[in-house]
Amino acid sequence: MSEKVYTKNAPDAIGPYTQAVKAAGLVFTSGQIAIDPLTGNVEADTIEGQTEQVMKNLGAILDEAGTSFDKAVKTVCFLADMGDFAAFNEVYGKYFTGKPARSCVAVKTLPKNVLVEVEVIAEQ
Repeated sequence: MSEKVYTKNAPDAIGPYTQAVKAAGLVFTSGQIAIDPLTGNVEADTIEGQTEQVMKNLGAILDEAGTSFDKAVKTVCFLADMGDFAAFNEVYGKYFTGKPARSCVAVKTLPKNVLVEVEVIAEQ
C-alpha cells in the first residue's frame, strides 16, 4: 500500500500527480523544478540558482516523508543544456554527498522552460 506525501514547503504539483509517494520502504519523489513554493514562480535564471531551488524543494519533500538526501539510492536528472553539466554537478554534489546511483540526460524542454529537473528515490 502506498502513501502520498505533501508539504507546503515545496511547490504544489502542476499536473495530476503528487509531490512524492512512499511505498515498499522507499520514497519516490516526482521531478522537482525550480519553483519557489512561496511565490509559485521560477525566481532564478542561472543553472546554479535553479539547482539550489530544486534541492530546497526536494529537501522539504524528503523531510516530510521522513527521509533525507543521505538516504537517496537513485536520482534522475534532466538538463535543458548539457553545457550546464559541470555547474549543475557543483550544486548537486553539495546535497547528494552519499553519491547515489544517477542518470543525467539532456532534454529539449522542461516545464515552465526551467533549466533543470531532478527526481529522487530514497530509503525511508
